[in-house]
Amino acid sequence: MNAVTLQDAPTQAFGLEPVTGAIGAAVAGINLGQPLAEATIAAISAALVKHKVLFFRDQHITTEHHLAFGRRFGPLEVHPLLAENRSFNNDQTAPEVLIIESTAERPLAADEWHSDVTWRLEPSLGSILRCRIAPAVGGDTLWANMAAAFEGLDDATRAHISGLTAVHDWEVFRQGLRCQGASEDHISGLNAAYPPAEHPVVRTHPVSGEKVIYVNRNFTTHIKGMKDAESCALLERLYALARIPDYQARFRWQADSIAFWDNRSTQHYATKDFFPQHRRMERVTVAGDRPF
Repeated sequence: MNAVTLQDAPTQAFGLEPVTGAIGAAVAGINLGQPLAEATIAAISAALVKHKVLFFRDQHITTEHHLAFGRRFGPLEVHPLLAENRSFNNDQTAPEVLIIESTAERPLAADEWHSDVTWRLEPSLGSILRCRIAPAVGGDTLWANMAAAFEGLDDATRAHISGLTAVHDWEVFRQGLRCQGASEDHISGLNAAYPPAEHPVVRTHPVSGEKVIYVNRNFTTHIKGMKDAESCALLERLYALARIPDYQARFRWQADSIAFWDNRSTQHYATKDFFPQHRRMERVTVAGDRPF
């Protein structure tokens, strides 16, 4: 790979147009394939924290540009279960590039509200998702502002859930591995490598200081110290908040569109209304820190 030089560039002004009142902004006047100054990166980072997800159109960039842009925000992750899950693939020359591809033969969509890899002790900071092949109709992705969801709760509920701890686990992937024929010995090894993680039900965003609801149906198993029925009832109430349209933005994909979302303060959902059309996405993910 040829190195992409992103230093010593002039500060680049860009426009931001909010997508909804709660979340999302469209970015105009910036080319992610060009060198970007530190001040420009800082402005993008600030916009990400404020708007939670940023949308870029017509970004005719290379894989090297995609990787280089992601690295401006921190170290990049390789999905820890990439080699285990047949739904995923990766660029053979760049394992940090996660390929999420749906075809008529292998339809795929992450059609449940979630934040990525919350079953890790240090979940992702955010992801930069690039569309390479878009369906003619359908295949949108939605994001929900979980800080706004917290603020929308009544005072008693906010007080009740603040200070609680939830357990997160990768059972959804474990089930998939069993369906693919993985042995229990192999799964036991992965269990040891990736034990359940405990995170606050309400995390504090490390930059903005916002309080964020940090449980999701894909990976949260229960709330510590609660009876099962009480835990399930509270979690169901909190899961439902992501489905409220007032907290959402929806993005229609086109080839060379990019979405950059803050995984610390959002959940997302990929619609599956495009099957059997072809959809190919490529994602790089910025490593995060431990929620508090």
